[in-house]
Amino acid sequence: MSNYLVAMEAAWLVRDVEDIDDAIGVAVSSAGKRLNEKGKEYVDVEVGVTGCPACGEPFDSGFIAADTALVGLLLEIDIFNADSVEHASRIAKSEVGGALRDVPLSVIDVIETDPDEDDDGQ
Repeated sequence: MSNYLVAMEAAWLVRDVEDIDDAIGVAVSSAGKRLNEKGKEYVDVEVGVTGCPACGEPFDSGFIAADTALVGLLLEIDIFNADSVEHASRIAKSEVGGALRDVPLSVIDVIETDPDEDDDGQ
């Protein structure tokens, strides 16, 4: 059994906004609130990044059309004692997906972490 850090991308819809920075703030705040209400305070939420198709430079993942924004969020969660990368992914999607019903989620990265990482060397 191993420990993993699972990173997921969520597509968050924000209505009645004119500014992308406002949309990003609302998306991060709303996602955090819904996770906290379900006791998932341990899930890290931040705005995702998208690479520019022309130059490859990363920028905040958000798009506005008709006063409606689609914001890409990055969600990270530590999964302990999973059997495999696939098992950790399923656990993460179940944990986060239960709190964020009707929000599209996609696992973008799974990293095996050192089980002694938080240990003081004893």
